Amino acid sequence: MNGFNETEVSPVDHPVKLITGVLYPTQESLDWTRNELRNLWGEEELISKPWVFDMTDYYKDISPSLFRSFISYKGLRSAADIVDWKISSCQIEKKSGSSRIVNIDPGYIDGARLALASTKDHAHRVYIRDGIHVEITLRYQNKKWKPFDCTFPDFASGLYDDFLSEVRNAWLTDMKNAH
Repeated sequence: MNGFNETEVSPVDHPVKLITGVLYPTQESLDWTRNELRNLWGEEELISKPWVFDMTDYYKDISPSLFRSFISYKGLRSAADIVDWKISSCQIEKKSGSSRIVNIDPGYIDGARLALASTKDHAHRVYIRDGIHVEITLRYQNKKWKPFDCTFPDFASGLYDDFLSEVRNAWLTDMKNAH
């Protein structure tokens, strides 16, 4: 899937806002990743500030010091494309170097949830196809993002809630304008 045309989302698809989290060690690696993702998914809509990512050392193979930023993309997309987004993001990770220098976690936001794709299985993830699983990371309820018992600690902390709400509001605007 190279590029995007808003008219690709049919009325029967579940329209969502494509969002991706990026873990990276330097601004240069984030800039490179953003360029690769723009070539793949089109124009960025919202870009978060960087947060220090220090709640786990799981990604120390990338760097002992990491940041997380989120990027959302213009237009509505079909939720059914989440597997393709993850496969494409894995290809970009591999392209980043002999030892990857970024971790890219695509997913989507709609009115009720943040869903993220993963190559790793776990009890709270559902297998979709081609080695890709999906989890509902957060739910939106009573005007707040709420975690589950299995939600990653950084997401559960509420650190990203304001940015995720901005993306949700963009989804609401796009949905209103689509009708």
